[in-house]
Amino acid sequence: MELEVKPRIYVVRLGGDNPKLSTALKLVRLGYAVRIHAKEIPPHSVVLNPFSREILKPSDSALLRRYGVVVLDTSWNSGLEDLRSMVGRRRYEQRVLPVLKAGNPINYGVLTKLSSVEAVAAALYITGFKRYSLEILSKFKWGLTFYELNKEYLERYSSTKSAEELIKVQNEILRSMGLQP
Repeated sequence: MELEVKPRIYVVRLGGDNPKLSTALKLVRLGYAVRIHAKEIPPHSVVLNPFSREILKPSDSALLRRYGVVVLDTSWNSGLEDLRSMVGRRRYEQRVLPVLKAGNPINYGVLTKLSSVEAVAAALYITGFKRYSLEILSKFKWGLTFYELNKEYLERYSSTKSAEELIKVQNEILRSMGLQP
């Protein structure tokens, strides 16, 4: 089911990488996202954090629709401590994305090492905002490459009914890649 509302997208810039190459800041420049400080994260919004213990699931769509999605923009090389420090904060809903392959030129094909725009697009797709997800990806030369690499996975994740079912699907995907969950 395609949801009509376009969730608000927030960017918390933690630094650590070249701002000119930041996909999150490009979303801000294009008018798709609003840049905020960490202390301004809206209560109950979904914060994408790779260190969260709770996985993003389709039923999180109500949270995205009402409160928005927040991407923590930092470098995979130098910003991981900033991300870890945010785990456990209760004001907002932190979620980790299920396993996906990066389509960006820097980490192409690497599992879970997504750019900010890939993370936001995946969250939107999984929670039912598929057209909006593809619209955002289309603003990047390689954006639809991410979609093509992950189309089957995104569809399977978006059709699950619970976190348990989503994790089961993720484990099946990992096994199909020759990896042990």
